[in-house]
Amino acid sequence: MNITVRKATEADIDMIAQALLEGSRAGKKIGLFDLVFNTSDEAALSDYLKRLSLASTKSYCHYSNFSIAEAGGERVGALCGYEPRIATHEIFSKALEEIGFDESYHERIAAYLLCEADVDNQTWVLDFIMVKNPFKSFEILKELIGKSMLAARLKGYRKVQTSVEIGSIETEIIYKKLGFSVIDEKRSEYYKEQFGRPGIMRLQMIL
Repeated sequence: MNITVRKATEADIDMIAQALLEGSRAGKKIGLFDLVFNTSDEAALSDYLKRLSLASTKSYCHYSNFSIAEAGGERVGALCGYEPRIATHEIFSKALEEIGFDESYHERIAAYLLCEADVDNQTWVLDFIMVKNPFKSFEILKELIGKSMLAARLKGYRKVQTSVEIGSIETEIIYKKLGFSVIDEKRSEYYKEQFGRPGIMRLQMIL
């Protein structure tokens, strides 16, 4: 299978919204955005995530942070790679405000914030990785992650990190096969009660 990876454009917004939703849920019934937008209605969530991705305030959810994998003329995968020193929590809140949501979401995501990974400003972050069925291919994931790490190197980054829920064995194995190592984890009973998983682990690769 011949795989090409390119930067996302506004034309990819449907797939980006899907990647944000599926990536945040990671196989669970609810994820971060269900709580941020206080709904689990997929049509509503898709609409909100499209608007968030197109907002003039460029949060980490902005389409410009995404790479798209194509094979046989079809979009088969997506990945977000961003700079946390630029795409801060404050920017995320500002982008939400732009599309009509206030900061009351903080209370709803309290369990997530307890386990959220600590990332310094010298680190490039990968998130919201998705490969469409029936293309669950390690090669697609490898190409997406490789392209994002190249972008990180070109911007001067020497560390790349990602976060994976403890218990997401398949995703953890993929990152480890690509050379990432677990550097820490955060556990919380509150997180487990809300999401059904013990917490979040952080993986890192030195470029």
